[in-house]
Amino acid sequence: MSTRPLPQDPMIRSLIAQARQSQLNRRTLLAGAGAGATALALAACSTGGGQAKPTAAADKSETDKTLNWANWAAYIDEDEDGNYPTLVRFTEETGIEVNYEVAVDDNNTYYGKVKDQLALGKDIGADTVCLTDWMVGRWIRFGYTQELNHDNIPNLANLTPALADPDFDPGRKFSVPWQGGFAGIAWNKEAIPGGLASVSDLWDSSLKGRVGVLSEMRDTMGCIMLDMGVDIAGDWGDEEYTAAIEVLRQQVEDGQVRNIKGNSYLEDLKSEDTLAAIVWSGDITVLNAEAGDKWEFALPSAGGTLWNDNFLVPVGSPRKTNAETLINYYYEPEVAAEVAAWVNYITPVVGAKEAAVAIDPELAENQLIFPNEETLSQAHIFRTLSGAEEQKYQAEFQSILLGS
Repeated sequence: MSTRPLPQDPMIRSLIAQARQSQLNRRTLLAGAGAGATALALAACSTGGGQAKPTAAADKSETDKTLNWANWAAYIDEDEDGNYPTLVRFTEETGIEVNYEVAVDDNNTYYGKVKDQLALGKDIGADTVCLTDWMVGRWIRFGYTQELNHDNIPNLANLTPALADPDFDPGRKFSVPWQGGFAGIAWNKEAIPGGLASVSDLWDSSLKGRVGVLSEMRDTMGCIMLDMGVDIAGDWGDEEYTAAIEVLRQQVEDGQVRNIKGNSYLEDLKSEDTLAAIVWSGDITVLNAEAGDKWEFALPSAGGTLWNDNFLVPVGSPRKTNAETLINYYYEPEVAAEVAAWVNYITPVVGAKEAAVAIDPELAENQLIFPNEETLSQAHIFRTLSGAEEQKYQAEFQSILLGS
């Protein structure tokens, strides 16, 4: 573990203020992402079975000090000039120039764009990409990622132990967590002064036509299944999933649910087209800062979902060591705390909370960034699906999106 001096407090406080004024969010879904994006997502559900795994590209990091990083929108610290302060310092320290590209609009649609190149072992134009657990599991199964050299990532010792050995990547051979978060419910406090407690509350007749849900299947279906008493991390199958799908289908067909969207749901909340929704945790903090403190987020009484997005190195990248150097840098607690102050998601780095105290003691107590055991007990990880389950369940969910 390396330790660096914290940047001066005024700069960090300015950074936090900018974050709270931001209008963007990591899960921004491109405007107009409707039937076209849905069709792309359906195509992306291919299991990839039966094909030979591609060969990893030769590493040219020693002579090529550049790096292409594909990520979600507003998922890193950013100043008012559009620069990324932690990345600027990374380049100063290592000499590696980073092209940070907001290229991931949705797990499925991004995969749909690059899967053919991945299957051939070609460079997709990204040396590291941050994707959600289940999608990372798919890339690993198909051989689309390169095995990481942990010797190049000594700060991996700072990884939260609970994330060190997931079933989709035992021992973290191919992936390393970037940020995590919750899916739960949010509502307009002015329109719904009594608040909401459960997903079932979204189906109240008083909210007809004013409810939104997420286009990320595991989050929307996970919240509904939890509300129905299903342990989404445990042993469940077609019967439980079908029952939950029928709940969602009925609410859509009856007009209770107005929209099924990615992060563009924030615009619906701001315009009051929707008054309540299934949402991502960090979004509501940013929304309140940008548009007034009008919304409240909560994990439902039956629990919400917990997810992580992860670094991986695509099979065709010729700069794996550069990517490992970047990952190692972001696992320094002081750097992780600085990013957390901006993105308002859960950092996977042990020691970041203590570093955050030096930035802002209130920040260190934020349950959306540094959740305690009580908060974590209310969040559940959607179990890993087999390839056949993933294709079947995603197709059923997408059929509702196409009909909405």
